[in-house]
Amino acid sequence: MKDIESIARERIVILDGAMGTMIQRLGLAEEDFHPQGMEAHPVSLKGNNELLSLSRPEAIRKIHEQYLEAGADIIETNTFSATRIAQAEHQCEHLVRDLNLASARLARAACDAFTRKDPSKPRFVAGAIGPTNKTASLSPNVEDPGFRAVSFDDLVASYKEQADALLEGGVDLLLVETIFDTLNAKAAFYAIEEVFDARGERVPLMCSVTITDASGRTLSGQTIDAFLISMGHVPLFSIGLNCALGAAQMRPYLQVLAEQAPCLVSVYPNAGLPDQMGEYRETPEVTARLVGEFMRDGLVNIVGGCCGTTPEHIAALATEAKKHQSRTTETVAINS
Repeated sequence: MKDIESIARERIVILDGAMGTMIQRLGLAEEDFHPQGMEAHPVSLKGNNELLSLSRPEAIRKIHEQYLEAGADIIETNTFSATRIAQAEHQCEHLVRDLNLASARLARAACDAFTRKDPSKPRFVAGAIGPTNKTASLSPNVEDPGFRAVSFDDLVASYKEQADALLEGGVDLLLVETIFDTLNAKAAFYAIEEVFDARGERVPLMCSVTITDASGRTLSGQTIDAFLISMGHVPLFSIGLNCALGAAQMRPYLQVLAEQAPCLVSVYPNAGLPDQMGEYRETPEVTARLVGEFMRDGLVNIVGGCCGTTPEHIAALATEAKKHQSRTTETVAINS
């Protein structure tokens, strides 16, 4: 069976779409988010989607299966906020290891079932590692710019716990995503390397940054060029963009990555920009057309969806991807 690195050299790889969007569609109640034994938890847990891997595993497995049916080669674990730092908001720090193990195993089982059905199209699990809800580079207190709500060492410890459990759960890749603060990302990759050393194993590393607005910078102030340089020490399988923007707004930043990145390039945009009600209205056809332009111009190797995207969006992207070649330095040069 081919590994993901071999496949990515041959064709455009399809990543899944939004987990949160699919969970919202289920219309779950507060009690759905309470694992057994936590019925009387002192704070509300609704919206803590990672808990569903324990309390409603069949729902998470079904979402994975829907994205696999749509044609995803890689699905992400339900672990975006499954770190001790992020779970502290819900007083669920004690569940972090269980959350990551359960989520990885759910995704692993879904992928393995689809691979058995069609061994010519193997499926892969990416352990999703989000940015946490704290930033190491900026102060949350405007009156005390030197204050930090989290330290680099705190982040490293939190990410080590998550990465170790994801690897134990059987993921094929690790994806540090929705990066808004480069220092947070550096802590994540530092932690991952320590886990690799301790476990004596490695998996490919994916990295995805978020450009927060039309300024073309991350929340911590870096341009995409500067971010790429900052990640130069990490042996990445891929680097790319996700969240915050729709595909229509991403092109200038994606172009920089396509021209300069020494590794594969990924993009998984939101389904456009949210409307006044916070809803994402971009249709699968529009998303596929816009991302299809990136594929046509040889800018990407991996495509998928972020906020607002659904299996229908991923199916449209998978169909579009069959018409195009994967990015190489030669195709970028020709189309630039």
